[in-house]
Amino acid sequence: MRRGIAATALVASLALAATACGGSDSGDEADGPVTITWWDTSNATNEAPTYQALVKQFEAANKDIKVKYVNVPFDQAQVKFDTAAGSKGAPDVLRSEVGWTPAFAKKGFFAPLDGTEALAEQDKFQPSLIEQAKYEGKTYGVPFTTDTLALVYNKALFEKAGVEAPKTWDDLKKAAATIKGKTGVDGYWGSTQAYYAQSFLYGEGTDTVDADAKKITVTSPEAKKAYGTWQGLFSGKGLHKADTTADAYAHIQDAFVNGKVASIVQGPWEITNFYKGSAFKDKNNLGIATVPAGSAGKAGAPTGGHNLSVYAGSDEAHQKASMKFVNFMTSAKAQETIALKNSTLPTRDDAYTDKVKADPGIAGYQGVLSSARPRPALPEYSSLWGPLDDELIKIAGGKESLDKGLGNAETAIAKLVPDFSK
Repeated sequence: MRRGIAATALVASLALAATACGGSDSGDEADGPVTITWWDTSNATNEAPTYQALVKQFEAANKDIKVKYVNVPFDQAQVKFDTAAGSKGAPDVLRSEVGWTPAFAKKGFFAPLDGTEALAEQDKFQPSLIEQAKYEGKTYGVPFTTDTLALVYNKALFEKAGVEAPKTWDDLKKAAATIKGKTGVDGYWGSTQAYYAQSFLYGEGTDTVDADAKKITVTSPEAKKAYGTWQGLFSGKGLHKADTTADAYAHIQDAFVNGKVASIVQGPWEITNFYKGSAFKDKNNLGIATVPAGSAGKAGAPTGGHNLSVYAGSDEAHQKASMKFVNFMTSAKAQETIALKNSTLPTRDDAYTDKVKADPGIAGYQGVLSSARPRPALPEYSSLWGPLDDELIKIAGGKESLDKGLGNAETAIAKLVPDFSK
């Protein structure tokens, strides 16, 4: 999964050893091209080659700018950048996870992009993604890739069982039992991770916190109902027992792509891997639907993805070059190329060309993006899933009651947002 924050001593030590790559230490020669450094946090095998090819195209079109491309493992990048920026040695451009953007903006590490070349085509991007890149009214990132969660399902197994994509979690429970009875395959396998449980909260009209009211809501009646529904999908006919092992993510993914379970909740970062499985050799067998709604009749999933942000500590020449680079990488043409090569979702509507939408996975996820919920402009928001990850796995495994686990999470969250009331 592309979520989570690594903050171990090992990562910290690696961060301290990171090369200072920003503005003043760029290695520029007098009267020569400006060299900017880009830290890309994408998958080095599946995604990075596409970005490296685009860098070469940019350099060919802009002889006065060179781009030093550095691929930084996603789970190390946040701590590395935090350390480097604090010592004025960060890269000029960072591929920043959407949750990092307001946090780094709050620290003054990112330059505001409003009115710059980087955001020259701001009206072409999905408004919710621009809003998610803001902090205190200013925009600190240009949407680069986006994602959300969806209910992905095996059309052949659903058709064999005579069921349709469920609209609610109750419908999913009934469909899972029918699929098991008609095909012998489990109908649904859920995740214990907090990010995947977020949709259950939205389904009851709530969240872990109310950012506007500055109130922690993870133990509210609505939240308890949401997590009760989530917990109830680990037992029953056609429902898979909670996997609490360290390899749970891989187990769930492998079972789905090989036809051993009919549906899971997953994001578009797995599209290329779906097609590698035996169940989806025919890409059109992949069904994609909005995550089911809760009892409040609401459906939705968190919005994820990445922005391109510019380091505030770079000098004027490097910031100007960085703005031009960001504009190029987020252009409609570049977004189309990235989607076609990497099967990721563009952040602007004009990049959803006929060629892009010919991929049923991308077309399917585009259809559910309208129900995605942008994260609140709360710098600490992404870190709130950490305490829940610790507790939900215990709850799902029967080692802790729902009330106790959510209470523990509330206590831990209160330390992350000390000015919030309970």
